[in-house]
Amino acid sequence: MTFTPNPLRPLAFLRRERALLVGIATAGLFFTFGGSWLGDLSNPGWASFMFAWLFAVMLWSSFAVVRHADGLAVRLGEPFGTLILTLAVISIEVVMISAVMLTGAENPALARDTMFAVLMIVLNGILGITLLLGGLKHHEQEYNLRGASAYLGVIIPLAAMCIVMPRFTTSTPDSSASPLLSVFLIVMSVGLYGIFLTLQSARHSTYFKQPARDDGEDVAVHDEHGGLEVFGVGYHAVMLVLTMLPIVLLSKNMAKVVDHGSAALGAPTAVSGFLVAVLVLSPEAMAAVKAALANQLQRTMNIALGSALATIGLTIPAVLVIGMFTGKTVELGLENVELVLLVVTLAVSMVNFGGGRTNIMQGAVHLLLFVAYIVLIFD
Repeated sequence: MTFTPNPLRPLAFLRRERALLVGIATAGLFFTFGGSWLGDLSNPGWASFMFAWLFAVMLWSSFAVVRHADGLAVRLGEPFGTLILTLAVISIEVVMISAVMLTGAENPALARDTMFAVLMIVLNGILGITLLLGGLKHHEQEYNLRGASAYLGVIIPLAAMCIVMPRFTTSTPDSSASPLLSVFLIVMSVGLYGIFLTLQSARHSTYFKQPARDDGEDVAVHDEHGGLEVFGVGYHAVMLVLTMLPIVLLSKNMAKVVDHGSAALGAPTAVSGFLVAVLVLSPEAMAAVKAALANQLQRTMNIALGSALATIGLTIPAVLVIGMFTGKTVELGLENVELVLLVVTLAVSMVNFGGGRTNIMQGAVHLLLFVAYIVLIFD
């Protein structure tokens, strides 16, 4: 990690911000020619090329977003660093879901499937691989038990009220929420998440910091940011927003390609949500793995559990508001198989994150649940 005083030297800037330049150029091309390029996707080769191009550019831009969020993390410290990263990634998720809802074919379950995919990826996939790799390298790893408990204490009621309860209400003929219930879920989700942010950023911020070792010394924190060029807060904040812009602009085009591909292949409806979630969460997964290998498990917890919480606390209100203003049906209640997976995942998380230490066993269990989720998408 190096602190460089002048981030705007032309050649260095162009080399460092290649992802932004490619993203802007791609967005400009699709703004000009996207109508004709995406007007006929019946040719599988052309449709695959469009998907690969958009996916690669958006993924590269997402990693650039994470780089600038990491720069802010170094400057501002924890828990603000991972909080900024989480909010940036969830913003991308909301934009992509909104784009698919507004431009794609009618898919009432898309938002639910995407949110469930995010929960399975972060709570089982990301945590599974990070706990396994961290355990293999460091045997046992420590995290702040009060922070993990705080996350789970909000995730569980939000998940129960937002994506479980609508499955059993009788005010609508499907698993969508009635207008009254929708307003309640919006207010409750935003309110609880707002209270949690206050706790995380001010009143109890120490809950979300890496605990000191048994000998009283702090665990080194610089390894996870190795090779990162760090500039001023203003530079990273502006560049984070600018780097997110191509992702936002390309989301509508990606939505058309994903919608066409799912329909052409006859894939399960949950595949679209899974693809959106993978694209959005790949940079966070990389950041979480780097933190675990650097023995900074609390940062991994902040990333994974923070993403799960923000997904419900911010995405639910966004999609419900879109549904209310556009008249589109938004189904939130999980089906029986997904409901079982969610309950088991939350129960396992409560057990595994109730002791302050982790090892490879916890990682193996969470990875098993993630593999089960992948299998059950196609079964």
